[in-house]
Amino acid sequence: MKKIGIMGVGNILLRDEGFGVKLLYLMKAKYDFPENVVLIDGGTAGIFLSPEIDHLDKLLIVDVVKAEGRPGDVKIYEKEDFFIDKLPLKLSPHQLGLQEVLLLNEIKGTCPEEIKLIGIIPKSIETGTSLTPELEKKIPEVEKLVFKILKSWGIEPKEKEKPEDPNIWWEKKVKEA
Repeated sequence: MKKIGIMGVGNILLRDEGFGVKLLYLMKAKYDFPENVVLIDGGTAGIFLSPEIDHLDKLLIVDVVKAEGRPGDVKIYEKEDFFIDKLPLKLSPHQLGLQEVLLLNEIKGTCPEEIKLIGIIPKSIETGTSLTPELEKKIPEVEKLVFKILKSWGIEPKEKEKPEDPNIWWEKKVKEA
């Protein structure tokens, strides 16, 4: 059985930068995933993510990207895009780390055979812990895209009878303060 990873990447303290991580938490709270699927909070860990993806066959990444378009536009990139510099200019330091991780894993012979990056163009990467309304409303659309890709890989998560609290702790802490 193929081992599949879903990774949300981003800095939760820079508004829309935290999109991928928030989506991961929301999906984890609403769905049960098969045993062969691992959900990875990539945060801004960069090079330290290498062991997390060492033995994955397929990897789906959700992150923000600096690309042509409007805030909320969604782009899809493939594994080759990481290695032939087709990805747009870096938006933040963790993206460089992610490309380095994949290159390191490629050299080690442990890079997933298939990688897809769902990138969304941010509106704001200013200091803050909540997404802008433009990106907040894109969560259902990107979630559907994640599930479409997973289905093409033979994976169909099941909706939980009773969804859990997604524990978006970074937003709660700011409201409490």
